[in-house]
Amino acid sequence: MTERTASQERKRRSYFLGLIAEWMAAGLLMLKGYRPIAWRERTQAGEVDLIVQRGTTLVFVEVKARVTQRAAAESIQPRQRERLTRAAAAFMQKHPRYTKLSPRFDAVLVSPGEFPAHIENAWGVE
Repeated sequence: MTERTASQERKRRSYFLGLIAEWMAAGLLMLKGYRPIAWRERTQAGEVDLIVQRGTTLVFVEVKARVTQRAAAESIQPRQRERLTRAAAAFMQKHPRYTKLSPRFDAVLVSPGEFPAHIENAWGVE
């Protein structure tokens, strides 16, 4: 296998593992009473993995899959939180029907052999 092919295979594997993690997160959140609004929502500021609603709260969810949940939590750096905050603002501006809802930022941490961890209010608006 060439270097380029190995790199492409790693990217492809990471992509599919990310999809699986997002589906697991969506399933968990639906079981908890959240209604899916958008999945992999792209804005000019970046992409939001999941957007869900429960009651009067609109939740922007970052899904992280790593070897451990601690590693997943640590992988959400301040720069990424800022980007997600800007992406959420762009989403709200594009979809004004959601502006009356209270925004919140959650994380779902996925690791092999563990039930996904849902962290509510993982960070505030920065």
